Amino acid sequence: MADPAAYPAFSIFSFIGFILVLIPLPWHFQAWNAGTCLFMIWTAIGCLVLFINSIIWHNNAIDWAPVWCDISTRLIIGLSVGIPAASLCINRRLYKIASGTTVSHSRAHKHRAVMVDLAIGLGIPAIQMPLQFIVQGHRYDIWEDIGCYPTTVNTPLAYPLSFVWPNIIGLISAVYCILTLRAFMKRRAQFSEFISSTTTLTINRYFRLMSLATVELVFNTPISAYNLYLNATHSPIYPWKGWANLHFDWYLINQYPAVLWRGDRIQVVTLELGRWSLVFCAFLFFGFFGFANEARKHYRIAMNTVAKRFGFHSPSPSPKVPVRVKVAIAITTFGSIPLSIPHSPSQLTPTSTEIPSFRKCSSSSSLCIPPPEYKLVLDKLHSPPLVP
Repeated sequence: MADPAAYPAFSIFSFIGFILVLIPLPWHFQAWNAGTCLFMIWTAIGCLVLFINSIIWHNNAIDWAPVWCDISTRLIIGLSVGIPAASLCINRRLYKIASGTTVSHSRAHKHRAVMVDLAIGLGIPAIQMPLQFIVQGHRYDIWEDIGCYPTTVNTPLAYPLSFVWPNIIGLISAVYCILTLRAFMKRRAQFSEFISSTTTLTINRYFRLMSLATVELVFNTPISAYNLYLNATHSPIYPWKGWANLHFDWYLINQYPAVLWRGDRIQVVTLELGRWSLVFCAFLFFGFFGFANEARKHYRIAMNTVAKRFGFHSPSPSPKVPVRVKVAIAITTFGSIPLSIPHSPSQLTPTSTEIPSFRKCSSSSSLCIPPPEYKLVLDKLHSPPLVP
């Protein structure tokens, strides 16, 4: 029995989140933001996997695609620590910038920084995937309307190998976040100078990255801690009796109809909160970076490229050519002096070889008030002749 509030809402929003979170990827990739790129990629993978699962297993719990389930369950294990690891990379980079330890902008330094971020954002998930296999009791479970999910036996060995990893990564990120705020408050002047010297990072992007990492930390860390609490208190902990005992009947696939698991409130909160949090991460990222100045610039470039393929050409801005207009100002009753005033305001600034006339402008008129030396001449021309 499907929940009308979850379907097709989750399928729609997860697919939209998959598209939106990948939109800023090209220009973050060009800026060597490895942590940000990893955050986008892991979030997009999660949204795509859960979108496909919600379509295939809508109103059923049949084992339609065993190969897909073997692949997708490994990816779910990886992204459970991949997104916190990407957030750790972002917080670590922000701390290095705020503390001034990142002083070199050479290509070799950027390569080293990217390699470290990749080791964190890809290395930790790559280690977590095989380690979780040690405490995985059977291939996977299938939940109606949710899809296939990995299984981890609640044994004491599962905590250091699988359960506590997101919490440890989140705590390290929290330490970096606090240190970043502390360093920023101490070195605000040097921080501004460093940001102005870089070409791939701006003040606005820095604070957007800080906000993204902080919000992800505030939301995902409590969710991971809540899951750890449920495993420790609401599920029986089985003693570890060896590899053979744990992996007995490995090809067993448990299938849970919605009418059963939706009757358990804790199970509903665990499953729904776990999958909707990925959609939240996707929309959160796009909210921070999808409307920035560089994003709007790339949107215009993409629209112009698409328009040219269909034969439409956007009008190119015409060059600013100074237009000189003849303006006559009457200063005597016998005639007037024609004056040329440039149309562009930038040409009103006199050079060393020009007469500094018409510089003081009135706010109520587009014409300029003559300087004192010309006003004196005008007064003499308008004054009546002296009678001897």
